[in-house]
Amino acid sequence: MASAVTCSAADLLPHLGGSANATAAAEFICGRFTAVSEYLTNTTYAVDNTYLLFSAYLVFAMQLGFAMLCAGSVRAKNTMNIMLTNVLDAAAGGLSYYLFGFAFAFGAPSNGFIGKHFFGLKEFPSPSFDYSYFLYQWAFAIAAAGITSGSIAERTQFVAYLIYSSFLTGFVYPIVSHWFWSGDGWASASKTDGNLLFGSGVIDFAGSGVVHMVGGIAGLWGAFIEGPRIGRFDRTGRSVALRGHSASLVVLGTFLLWFGWYGFNPGSFLTILKSYNDSSKGTYYGQWSAIGRTAVTTTLAGCTAALTTLFSKRLLVGHWNVIDVCNGLLGGFAAITSGCAVVEPWAAIVCGFVAAWVLIGFNKLAVKLKYDDPLEAAQLHGGCGSWGIILTGLFAKKTYVNEVYPGFPDRPYGLLMGGGGKLLGAQIIQVVVIIGWVSATMGPLFYLLHKFKLLRICREDEEAGMDLTRHGGFAYLYHDEDEGSSMPGFKMTRIEPTNTPTPDHHNSRSVVV
Repeated sequence: MASAVTCSAADLLPHLGGSANATAAAEFICGRFTAVSEYLTNTTYAVDNTYLLFSAYLVFAMQLGFAMLCAGSVRAKNTMNIMLTNVLDAAAGGLSYYLFGFAFAFGAPSNGFIGKHFFGLKEFPSPSFDYSYFLYQWAFAIAAAGITSGSIAERTQFVAYLIYSSFLTGFVYPIVSHWFWSGDGWASASKTDGNLLFGSGVIDFAGSGVVHMVGGIAGLWGAFIEGPRIGRFDRTGRSVALRGHSASLVVLGTFLLWFGWYGFNPGSFLTILKSYNDSSKGTYYGQWSAIGRTAVTTTLAGCTAALTTLFSKRLLVGHWNVIDVCNGLLGGFAAITSGCAVVEPWAAIVCGFVAAWVLIGFNKLAVKLKYDDPLEAAQLHGGCGSWGIILTGLFAKKTYVNEVYPGFPDRPYGLLMGGGGKLLGAQIIQVVVIIGWVSATMGPLFYLLHKFKLLRICREDEEAGMDLTRHGGFAYLYHDEDEGSSMPGFKMTRIEPTNTPTPDHHNSRSVVV
């Protein structure tokens, strides 16, 4: 925020001469000056909070994108179930993040592991945080939960969604965000005491690790403990594609996520009305310019990943597949989210190109290991998110790092940009600790749900579809290629007209066609 400019009547008085009215004039001028300064300060707060609120709305709109992407990627008999779980992620996550999550994440002053203030938004707003900041961070928390729901789609009990979603948004995710985003976090690049990890801290600007890896690794454990969907692999272990029922919904969801990502990445600056005071670039250059650059790097990474996936899959499988292209696009976005603010646009192209191959490689590995993730969420968000963190350690530019994380001019930057290996070392530590933390928390949770028979639905319900057995009916009538899911009276079939005998007045026999 901009600081107020002060005016002192005592300082102004010598410049007004020694007239009797000089003191009154100085006080009047300073009074007007102070009023204008306060107005400009208030305007700065208003502009920055409006920008943050608008970014929060964009990130929240990604929930609709997740819902449509998930709905299109599952079979029609589970459409209502997966859309309901997306609503649940937002609703349950809202309460758990309000009660506990925000305090664990940003409750300063605190230790390096966990926050301990602002439970239930007590003492809000404060000089550090306003309500807009809470809303923005809540939208991020439910995004992580939405990623996990895609991995365990089509076979998970509804009560399991309630439990894991609340636990993830209220405890697991906030701890990770405290480590890397809070001013007190042990590995944060914004740590206020200056004791930075390897002299740099971890640069995960918008959350390739904090959001995408957390959601992806949580989904990995859920899907692994549940096991694959019935029919995903045949008796010989051969992979059988269980295709989603609507490519249109997948494309719609992808574009909504693309739109929301402009709040996810550029919005992570939190403020827009800030000058960098760089005389070499003139007054036109400031944080607003960095925000625009971040939107550009985000766009280029996604576009490159989409095109790379398009041509790579054409060579590998022999046809153009829109579903694969959409997943590749999202993989590029997940990867660039870490370094979007500190890398050049050309580095974003490198990021997207590699991200596409990371996703393809992890999908191949998943089939080999008989791992079933209907939305490729663990491979996309976990795998591509990990690559994005490493990319930041390789390509972060010194100028951009110092602009985004000021106060430490000798901070390490990207290895391939001449900044040494300290930042890369910090980034690798982030990957390792996120995998360890999420595995140590979400793995046991899913295992306990499995042991108490609260995780997976029964075989009969899975074959029939959860919309009918758990949610009162199908989202819409449909014809499913999976014959095992057919239920009498609910499957749409074509009824051919019956030909009736035509009387032949010239012949005693009736001719039936």
